[in-house]
Amino acid sequence: MALILNEEQQLLKESADGFFAEKAPVNQLRALRDKSDETGFSKELWSEMAEMGFAGLLVDEDNGGTDFGLVGAGIVAEAMAKTLTASPFLASSVIGASVIKAAASDEQKQLWLPQIAAGEKIVTLAIDETAHHAPEQTALKATVSDGGFVLSGMKTFVCDGHVADTILVLARTFGEAGDRQGLSLFAVEKGVAGLIVDRTVMADSRNWAKITFEGVKVSAGALVGTEGAALDAIEPALDNARIIVAAELLGISQECLDQTVGYLQERKQFGVVIGTFQGLQHRAAHLFSEIEVTRSAILKAMQVSDAGGDVRWFASLAKAKAAKTAELATNEAIQMHGGIGMTDEFDIGFYIKRARVLQALLGDYNYHADRFAACSSY
Repeated sequence: MALILNEEQQLLKESADGFFAEKAPVNQLRALRDKSDETGFSKELWSEMAEMGFAGLLVDEDNGGTDFGLVGAGIVAEAMAKTLTASPFLASSVIGASVIKAAASDEQKQLWLPQIAAGEKIVTLAIDETAHHAPEQTALKATVSDGGFVLSGMKTFVCDGHVADTILVLARTFGEAGDRQGLSLFAVEKGVAGLIVDRTVMADSRNWAKITFEGVKVSAGALVGTEGAALDAIEPALDNARIIVAAELLGISQECLDQTVGYLQERKQFGVVIGTFQGLQHRAAHLFSEIEVTRSAILKAMQVSDAGGDVRWFASLAKAKAAKTAELATNEAIQMHGGIGMTDEFDIGFYIKRARVLQALLGDYNYHADRFAACSSY
């Protein structure tokens, strides 16, 4: 398959780029940060995104979505990244929807997916318990009690967990931390007794959450998928989410390059435009080439996923490469702005902060480099 967008995908790209440039410029994130907004995003903007069909890109048409596939979701994620748009898109429309599609029963899908596609329900995944992504190390316990389960433990780095209506929780029903088997997925509704949600404002000015489960009781119907086999079931969904995170990192990298090239063409030193300096031209050209390689890796991963293939190798390649490219792009942007790019007067500082959070989300470079090697039989 050619590594280019088809006509329909190109139209979506033009629509998304125009929408976010007009409706969600970077100064909107700046305003949310300055007033320490407890929601962390504009509810009005999220409603407009749902009306545009963005919230239901990964939801099938029978459940109210557009079923545009992972390429479509990646296009929107990249467009959002360029203006640093804050929304529950990643948490709910990508991670939540993907996990539900992969593991939930037909009844659960019919209950949740239409609400996700309409932007009416925010669903997030609580999977990590430390600063490093390691789902198999889950220690949060789910014990059988009165025909249901009792959840006890803690989850951290939960995307939009402070505003989620439903939290999909990876918990251990048997085995020990480190065992891949014995992990089950439960749907926990907000406000249930024993659920403590601590809002955390990360470096990227977005709201994440640490969630504590103090004897949270759920019914047997809260179990999503097969008991003890959740990780295998949701791994493809996690890979889809990793690819979309990579697409957002790609958007950040591209915007950093664009803003930096613009600055090089305007900034003068000793009466000379610094963009004429060969050393800076070489650095910009190197960054451009790295971004294009990353773009190809991510598009291939999205295409393989949409075609129904085994996406593990491609997902780890895309996430690892995007993490390194974003690190290069943000560092180069700061340096080629002469350091002033990190001041609050410029927007570049917002991009480097968002990139650092995304680099760690769902596995950092080391995690995916190791996984890529394992998938390649090393």
